[in-house]
Amino acid sequence: MKISVELTLTPLQDNFETPIIDFIKKLRASGLTVLENPLSTQIYGEYDKVMELLTTEVKEAFEAIDNGLLHMKIVKSDRSDYEPNF
Repeated sequence: MKISVELTLTPLQDNFETPIIDFIKKLRASGLTVLENPLSTQIYGEYDKVMELLTTEVKEAFEAIDNGLLHMKIVKSDRSDYEPNF
């Protein structure tokens, strides 16, 4: 089953950029389709592969920060080719 996941990692600390950059670089290295914009990162792929990656990388990201939030949306389909038609 294909899924699309939107993530926003928000470290609640002064030095917030480095943990976000490290998190995104690890997602990029996964071999999955990863797209980014200024507000979030999207990952597309097979459910088991995406969730396995997130289990590992979210834990590492949380271990690297003192406090933080992770907003996540999951859609049951691969929306990586979405283009607005309006």
